[in-house]
Amino acid sequence: MAKGYVGKMLFVNLTNKKIEEKAISDDLAMNYIGGYGIGVKLLYDMMKPGADPLGPENILGFITGPATGSGAFFGSRYTLVCKSPVTGGWNDANSGGYFGKELKKAGYDAVFVTGISKSPVYLWIKDGKAEIKDASHLWGKDTKDTLTALIEEYGDTKIRASIIGPAGEKMSLISCPINEGHRAPARGGGGAVMGSKKLKAIVVRGEAEIPVANPEKLQEINRRVSSYMKNEQKEGVTMLGGFGTGVGTTISAMDGNSPVKNWGGVGIIDYDEVNVQNISSQGLDKYRIGKYACSNCPLGCGAEYEVNTGKWPVGKTDRPEYETASAFGSMLLNVDAESLIKTNDICNRMGLDTISAGATVAWAMECYNEGILSKEELDGIELTWGNSEAIVKITQKMADGDGCGAVLALGSQGAANKWGKGFEYLQTVRGVEFPMHDPRFAPGFGRSYQFDPTPARHVKGGLGHIQENNKTGEEYNYDGTGFMDVYDTFKKEVLNSAGFCLFSEDFIPEGTYNDYMEALTGWPFKARHLFAVGKRILTMRQAFNIREGLRRPDFVMPPRSLGNPPQKEGPVAGVTVDNDRLGKNFYRILDWDWETGKPTLESLRGVGDLENVIKDIYGESSPKK
Repeated sequence: MAKGYVGKMLFVNLTNKKIEEKAISDDLAMNYIGGYGIGVKLLYDMMKPGADPLGPENILGFITGPATGSGAFFGSRYTLVCKSPVTGGWNDANSGGYFGKELKKAGYDAVFVTGISKSPVYLWIKDGKAEIKDASHLWGKDTKDTLTALIEEYGDTKIRASIIGPAGEKMSLISCPINEGHRAPARGGGGAVMGSKKLKAIVVRGEAEIPVANPEKLQEINRRVSSYMKNEQKEGVTMLGGFGTGVGTTISAMDGNSPVKNWGGVGIIDYDEVNVQNISSQGLDKYRIGKYACSNCPLGCGAEYEVNTGKWPVGKTDRPEYETASAFGSMLLNVDAESLIKTNDICNRMGLDTISAGATVAWAMECYNEGILSKEELDGIELTWGNSEAIVKITQKMADGDGCGAVLALGSQGAANKWGKGFEYLQTVRGVEFPMHDPRFAPGFGRSYQFDPTPARHVKGGLGHIQENNKTGEEYNYDGTGFMDVYDTFKKEVLNSAGFCLFSEDFIPEGTYNDYMEALTGWPFKARHLFAVGKRILTMRQAFNIREGLRRPDFVMPPRSLGNPPQKEGPVAGVTVDNDRLGKNFYRILDWDWETGKPTLESLRGVGDLENVIKDIYGESSPKK
């Protein structure tokens, strides 16, 4: 077995309570790495097409990568995979913290769960042994209280758990599990899938060593990264390490990088230019009482807050991340710092994706202000722009599934479907709300949001990240974008699947990921390997959607998000993104069919290890050489 892995996967059926182990083969590890790479391979092979996302046949996976917990800097991530109850297609979402590392120390690289329990349960994994345990006493508790109860139950402060709150129990389509009280594989409705299975949590504890192929080389690479951070990226370390991802929230709201007023506004015109600073980490810093980092992170972008006075004295809590601050700040024209902390605390405790939650409030807010939703329909809440008290009330209702909140807990698309109106104000792709990065500012994000197999994601690869950090005006030149778009996508397929944090790209010299992979696994890992593996993982995710009956035209961007019509004033005035052209450039390099989104037969033959995909899509039993 390759190093970097503990070599075992756990398979749990909650219907018949069967638990079994399977080994990770060298071929599986080398071809799919880990995370959603291994996840999509196994779910494609094991799950029947057409499975109900909230039914027993959906497979829910929690998967680490070779970097996770290995000692490699920035190697903390694990990935949740399943069929999404929102899109009806492939879903993955990843999280940092310590859960992934502890899962490997407990003896497993991955856990896959099928079936539905008759009563609430949690999965207890310790030192290579797994047990399904009753969770009736935990059902109804929020994520932080559940973790506290589990620590008391086992008398061990070092246990780690991925936990759903009441929102997940009620199968909110924007719910997610939470680990460490504040980290979340949030997107696509994974919390609803856990709730449908009556799986309250996966709880892990272990003492096993995580093997690596070359510990000395690994430490040498870490020293190289430390030197690079100290000497070449000092400013970035100071800013992101000191203030976290929210360091640029105010700037992004004003320069067009993040959306404003449900994607319909302009920061420098619609927003309060003075008090907008309240939503940045610098403006919130007066509440900070401590700092934290994910496993093996040399940066540490997290912070502990405490609020004991004012309208919402939440006590000890956690700093809102950039996506949260934008979703509950600029998207709503909200400048109330303590309301931002409160809504973040609600989502963390109750188990809601803060991006989709804030975006759903923004959709409802625009519907209310445009006369589409009435005050009565919103349970008497006057959801006017910037009304912080209304924002907190509606968020709590959504988290509780109370009154109008039960409808909003379906997400903005689900709520529009339920109420039968407000469709013109939706900012979603395939029902998933956009992250807080505007394609009118960096057009590559539009391509990722629409044409990645997992829509509306900011952690996937592509031109968006490159353009966001290197504004030159050339980002609106669509000639020849395909190759760099595809290359960066393949790179992040490997980065994500290996368990590295996305922010590591800003603090690791070019080529270091390949060096890390060689030190971790003992394989040769050069640029050609990265390209081949990245293409295989991306193709498998696309194939999953194709087999589920989804086609390229099923993923549609709302006109507003692409500047159609263009804004008349502000930093992105006059911009209309030609997303179809970006998508066609991307598909051309991949050799995927534009009309359907299917990878061509020649493309599939060139990837390798996709015989079953070829048979499913083209009816051939094996690829021809």
